[in-house]
Amino acid sequence: MRIRKSAEARKAEIVDAALHLADKVGPDRLTTNKIAEAVGLTQPGIFRHFPTKQDLWEAVASHIGSMMEARWKKAGNGDRPATDRIRVLIGTQLRLIQSTPAIPAILFSRELHTKNKGLRNAFFGLMSRFHRLIAGQVAQACAAGELRKDIDPDDAAFLIVGLVQGLAVRWSISGRNFDLTEEGSRLLELQLSGFSYRSFGPDGERDAS
Repeated sequence: MRIRKSAEARKAEIVDAALHLADKVGPDRLTTNKIAEAVGLTQPGIFRHFPTKQDLWEAVASHIGSMMEARWKKAGNGDRPATDRIRVLIGTQLRLIQSTPAIPAILFSRELHTKNKGLRNAFFGLMSRFHRLIAGQVAQACAAGELRKDIDPDDAAFLIVGLVQGLAVRWSISGRNFDLTEEGSRLLELQLSGFSYRSFGPDGERDAS
């Protein structure tokens, strides 16, 4: 006997299929027909759950945001130095991107940049929250003496978040031929070293030793 899925379960299935197909065929070539085939529905069946394609994309963005924020919260917990929390947060973000490769595809798609204002606003808000989270950790690290006190936390956070974004692009267009998390960890250490007293003495002067 066939079990009828609840509306919420069916919506989740559609969103998962959209994410999978966004990676497989690209966000700009994703159609409701392809999604319907993937989940065993008709195209009108998709529109019963998401009246417009924009509604579907916004649900995809909400799903990605929920995944990210749940992981950020978990990574930011614990009694550890702020620089270690930064390492954990960046590692968590990179692992999520590596396990959900549709994320960079969506971030650099025409769907996001020119066609769908709701999707663009959702991702911009998500990126802004991640920036604020990293900036808060940088501020704590500076106050604790882990990083130089002359660093602007917002600027440092932009550089760290930019590292993640640039690395995600390189990983994607290279055919994913390197471990994203390992490469990110290596580059983050270089960046944190530049923010620390190992590169600059406690008086703010460059350490020549």
